[in-house]
Amino acid sequence: MNNNTSEQFDLAIKLCKEIFLTKMKDYGTAWRILRTSSLTDQIYIKANRIRSIDSKGTKKINEGIKPEFIGIVNYSVMALIQLELGCENKLDLSSDEVEKLYDKYVKLAKNLMQDKNHDYGEAWRNMRISSLTDIILMKLLRIKQIEDNEGETFISEGVDANYYDIVNYSVFALIKLMDVNID
Repeated sequence: MNNNTSEQFDLAIKLCKEIFLTKMKDYGTAWRILRTSSLTDQIYIKANRIRSIDSKGTKKINEGIKPEFIGIVNYSVMALIQLELGCENKLDLSSDEVEKLYDKYVKLAKNLMQDKNHDYGEAWRNMRISSLTDIILMKLLRIKQIEDNEGETFISEGVDANYYDIVNYSVFALIKLMDVNID
């Protein structure tokens, strides 16, 4: 097993970004109309499906959990972009603008991951994918609470910090899935 987390992170993100950019060719930047709360709900749907498949042990839609984690990464990046740009200003962005923003937020997520990995000693490698999913769901519930509080927090990190964590936990799940070659 390849334990170079930085390289594995880059491979997982490469896959996510390819899908993101390909879908952008099909749909353009229609996602720019979404408020971050709508993106939070979209991520929740994907994470909840992963948990449901894990709990039931079966699925009726012929798509595994890997595409759901890819979707979680991409929707989280969209949410980070929306936090910066808002959903009412300049809905149409060029492919180059979107790719630069995508790369910006992925780089920030990776830097955070590397700092936390240093301090936590890659503890995520000993975690189950089900635990990563549960943590993502918890982070989403935190985001929803912050959104319901109109962005106000007393002591906690903001919405953006939770989105970055969701990106990183999803990438960890993708790395684990790639290591065992599961869809």
